[in-house]
Amino acid sequence: MAQDLNEVNLYEETVTDNLDTLMAALPPQLRQSLREIDSLSGLLEIVLDLGRKPEARFPDREVTLSEDEVTHEDLQYVVARVGEFGDDNRAGIERTLHRISAIRNRKREVVGITCRVGRAVHGTISIIQDLVESGRSILILGRPGVGKTTMLREVGRVLSDELRKRVIIVDTSNEIAGDGDIPHPAIGRARRMQVPNTALQHAVMIEAVENHMPEVIVIDEIGTELEAAAARTIAERGVQLIGTAHGNSLDNLMMNPTLSDLIGGIQSVTLGDEEARRRGTQKSILERKAPPTFDILVEIQERDRVAVHQDVSETVDALLRGYEVRPEVRWRDAAGRVRTERAIATYSQERPARRDRDRRPDQLSPASRRPEQGIRTAEPEVRADTREEAREEPALRQRPRRVYAFGVSRDKLENAAIKMGIPVTIVKNLDDAEMIITVDNYYRKAPPAVREAGDNGKPVYVLKTNSSSHIERLLASVFHVPVPVDPFLSAQYEAEEAAQRIMNGAAPAVQLTPQAHSIRRMQHQIAERYNLDSKSAGKEPHRHVTLFASNEDR
Repeated sequence: MAQDLNEVNLYEETVTDNLDTLMAALPPQLRQSLREIDSLSGLLEIVLDLGRKPEARFPDREVTLSEDEVTHEDLQYVVARVGEFGDDNRAGIERTLHRISAIRNRKREVVGITCRVGRAVHGTISIIQDLVESGRSILILGRPGVGKTTMLREVGRVLSDELRKRVIIVDTSNEIAGDGDIPHPAIGRARRMQVPNTALQHAVMIEAVENHMPEVIVIDEIGTELEAAAARTIAERGVQLIGTAHGNSLDNLMMNPTLSDLIGGIQSVTLGDEEARRRGTQKSILERKAPPTFDILVEIQERDRVAVHQDVSETVDALLRGYEVRPEVRWRDAAGRVRTERAIATYSQERPARRDRDRRPDQLSPASRRPEQGIRTAEPEVRADTREEAREEPALRQRPRRVYAFGVSRDKLENAAIKMGIPVTIVKNLDDAEMIITVDNYYRKAPPAVREAGDNGKPVYVLKTNSSSHIERLLASVFHVPVPVDPFLSAQYEAEEAAQRIMNGAAPAVQLTPQAHSIRRMQHQIAERYNLDSKSAGKEPHRHVTLFASNEDR
C-alpha cells in the first residue's frame, strides 16, 4: 500500500454546547444530578422514558440520573420548555443546537423524550477543508451520531465567513442552525431556509436555487427519491451541493434503489454476443446510468477519521466491474495534524495472497497447508513484498516467461500478452513452467498440478474468473506494465463529458473520437439519455459520433 503522510492543519477545536440552556428545560432533580457528574464534555443525550429511570448517555458509558422512575409530569415539564414539535416529532430550544425528539403512544401522547446535545465545533472540517474549498459537490455518509450534522454546520460557516460565498442551508428539522427564527451563530453568514413539512424538503431545495441565487447549498439527510432528484437538479445548475444521506458507505448507497441516483444510478444492461466476448463478461451486466450528482464522497468512519472517494464516477464504475477500490483515508493524530494515506486500488478478481494464513491448519485445503507454496496474486502491494521478484533485475523481467495455464483460456492469455507486449510463452508441461496461472474454482479443489507447483516453489497466481480483463490485470501486475485502458469505458466517459458540456452551454456540439460500431451505438444511447441529438459521420476506421443540442433546445 502506498502511503503519503501530509502534516497539515494543526487546528484548535472550539466547542460551543449551551448545556446550561438544555439543563434548564429538565426537571430540577435531574438538573442537579447532571451537575454532580465530573465532566459533561462528552455528553451525547439524555433519555427520559415513562416508567423507567432517566439516563445520561456518553460515548463509553451510561449514567442513571435518578432512582425514581420518569413520570408524566416529568415529560410535560420538558415539553412545556422546548419549542413546538413538528410532524417529525422533533423540537428544539431557541438559539441553541439541541434536538428534542418525542416518542408517542397510539393516542399521540408523549411517553418518551430524547434530548440530544447539539454542539458547534469550530475546526472539525480541517480534515476535508481542501475538498470543501475546491468547489466540487460533496456527499457525506456515516452512522448516526458520528458527526455529519456538526460537519455540515461548520461547512456553512467556513464557506460563508472565510470564503465569502453565498450559502443557503436547507434546515429540515432546524438541526443545523438551531430552533427559532434566528439561526445559531455557528453557521456564520450562511442563510437558513426552514422546512415547514419534511415531505416538502425537495420543494424547498428547488426554491432555494430559484429564488436566492446561492453559490452553495447545504442539505442534511437526503432520504427520498424526490430529494435525490432535487439534488441532481441543483448540481446540474452549477451550484455546489454539500449534503448527507442515509448510509454508512458507498456500498450501502449503491444497494439503495431510492438514493443510488446520487452516485449516477445503477442499471442492468444486456450486451450483444460480440461485445460480451470482447469484455470477457456475461451478457447481462450492471452499469452506471448517468454522471453522479456528487463529485466526491466522504465516509466518516470515526470522529477524526474519514475515507474519501475523490472521483465518485470512477469509483462506482470500478466497483460495478468487480474491482475492489480502496479509498483515500485521512485521520487526525494526537497532535492535531491531518494525515493522509493514499492506497493503490486492488481488484477483487484476484485472490488475496496468503488469506488462509490466520486459519487453523485443519481448516485449510491441502493446497494451502504448506507455507512454502508461493500462492500469489496480482495485487501490487503483495507482489512488491515477494523476495524472489524483488531481487530480479529489470532486464530479467522482460525475458520470455514460461507460463502454465491451468483452467485458464489459452487464447485469452495469448491475446492479452500480445495486446500488452508482454513476452509470455505458454507451455504444456508443468515441469517447463516458471509460473502457473489458474482460476479460483480450480485452486479450491487443490488439484495435483497446483500442489506440485507449490512443492517445487513455483508461484501460482489465482484469478477469480476466466475473463480477458482479469487476465490483463494480472499480467500488468506481474510484469510491471500499465493496465490497458478499457476502450468502452474511456468512450463512455468521453460521451458523458461531452453531453455535460453541451447541457451547460459550453459548446453547441462536440465531436467524439472515432470508435468501433458497437461503441458508437453506446454513445448514441448516451445522447438519447441526455435528450441530445447525435449522428455518425466519416468512413471506417475514422467514423465518429457528434453530439449536439436537439432542435427543440436550439
